[in-house]
Amino acid sequence: MHQGPLTEAIITAFEGMSTQLQAAARYVLDHPSDVALLSMREQARQAGVQPATMTRFAKHLGLDGYDAIRNLYAEAMRSGDAGFAGKAGAQALSQRLKGDHALAAEMLQSIGGQIARLAEPRSLDRIVNAAATLAKARRIYCLGLRASHAVAWHLHYILTLIGDKTTMLDGIAGTGADAIGTATPDDVLLVASVLPYTRATIEVAEYARHRGVNVVAITDSEVAPLAQFATATILVSTEGPSFFHTMSPAFAVAEVLGALLAGHGGEEAVEALRRFDEQLASFNVHIKPRNSKRQP
Repeated sequence: MHQGPLTEAIITAFEGMSTQLQAAARYVLDHPSDVALLSMREQARQAGVQPATMTRFAKHLGLDGYDAIRNLYAEAMRSGDAGFAGKAGAQALSQRLKGDHALAAEMLQSIGGQIARLAEPRSLDRIVNAAATLAKARRIYCLGLRASHAVAWHLHYILTLIGDKTTMLDGIAGTGADAIGTATPDDVLLVASVLPYTRATIEVAEYARHRGVNVVAITDSEVAPLAQFATATILVSTEGPSFFHTMSPAFAVAEVLGALLAGHGGEEAVEALRRFDEQLASFNVHIKPRNSKRQP
């Protein structure tokens, strides 16, 4: 859980709090998962205040005591979503307290760490296993909706450079999922979806799996809907200081999968890339760099 259910209420009341209550408020805003899991005394210790301050903080918000706050956060953790508005409120307060430079640095450091963890052995095994499943497919169908669309589309675009066995499920007029109706057990559906999970994505993936199509999932949790039935699952982190979940790790996975599949393609992939280079040159697609050296 990245933000908690009392974010807006805390931000609204923050200016009217004493210094000690503000310290408690900052802790609750910055550590919502700990609020649900740790004892009040441990939270007070980490916040640098007395346990009684946590109780006063709860009453300042109109609650009977700190247990009421812990119960709210525990329920939010079980439901798994505090909403974008609540997250934006916490970001606004953090940004006001720390400054724009600090928020930008925190976001970039967080993303860098998440991508670095993808290079750990267990994550690499998942990525390589997924690439092997995709490489054996007769046809690869790519699906990603809303924020996940760019992830799926980027892999689809890379694969179009090295062959013609990929289909993007993003048709106009609501026809995007129609193409999956021709998929067979020789095919693979590559699907990206992270919390909050888009219902249509899960429904299309379930339909494909019921037809015997292998599903390769890029998602954010072992208990995510896609992870329950996917043939291969790559886990990416989406947590971060921003109100919006980060998609950078998922995007990085798409690029790695594209490169691995190009390697599996062998000479056929190389020949496809030669043809693509010729096409780009014929249409003069890219601006050529100017010669910076002056002629004598």
